[in-house]
Amino acid sequence: MRFETPLVPARLIRRYKRFLADCTLEDGREVTAHCANPGSMMGLAEPGEKIWLEPNDDPKKKLKFGWRLVDHENGHFTGVDTSVPNRALRAALMAQEIPELAAYETVKPEVKYGQNSRIDFLLTQPGLPDTYVEVKCVTLSRQPGLAEFPDSVTARGTKHLGELVSMIKQGHRAILLYLVQRTDCDRFALAADIDPTYAAAFEDAQAQGVEKLIYTTRISPKGIWVSSSIQRRGTP
Repeated sequence: MRFETPLVPARLIRRYKRFLADCTLEDGREVTAHCANPGSMMGLAEPGEKIWLEPNDDPKKKLKFGWRLVDHENGHFTGVDTSVPNRALRAALMAQEIPELAAYETVKPEVKYGQNSRIDFLLTQPGLPDTYVEVKCVTLSRQPGLAEFPDSVTARGTKHLGELVSMIKQGHRAILLYLVQRTDCDRFALAADIDPTYAAAFEDAQAQGVEKLIYTTRISPKGIWVSSSIQRRGTP
């Protein structure tokens, strides 16, 4: 998935009120960018770090920049916009590039299900069980090479696990797909110390048949693409 508008580099001044970030552009101008990430962004919002912003000229948008990437300045990037993974994954699903889901030709995003919830993707194919795919964006890394989820307590994520279990009980297939939106990680683990309730709910969901997939991404200021599975590398 390519970014619609070429990104511009900046330096972060501060992130505040979760969805706002003050930044300094290369020409010295200070701007406020929209930060599309409701999480804690642990380790990703340090003042002075290099970031990449996407400009826009949409008259309906109050903020003229969106924060898309953290540039670790060592050749690696982290995507911080939690809406981007779904767009990248949708393209991969429609192109049947996810081997575990390649048999499905119909991909429907944002379908209502369960108790006032929406599934990220509903996959259907004649002769196969309907498959409900919930996507989680992974950006936390506290140890070199290890990506973790969540980065803060997520009651919403725990609710989603319960909804997936209910789909299993109705005879459908349910998948939790963790999309690692960083290029410096090739392992994955649940951050049980951050949200033990979520970790326990996940273990219960797996025991009841909810499947887990973990995919990495290729990231640059040009775009974000689904890359390879780390599930098959013995990830716990």
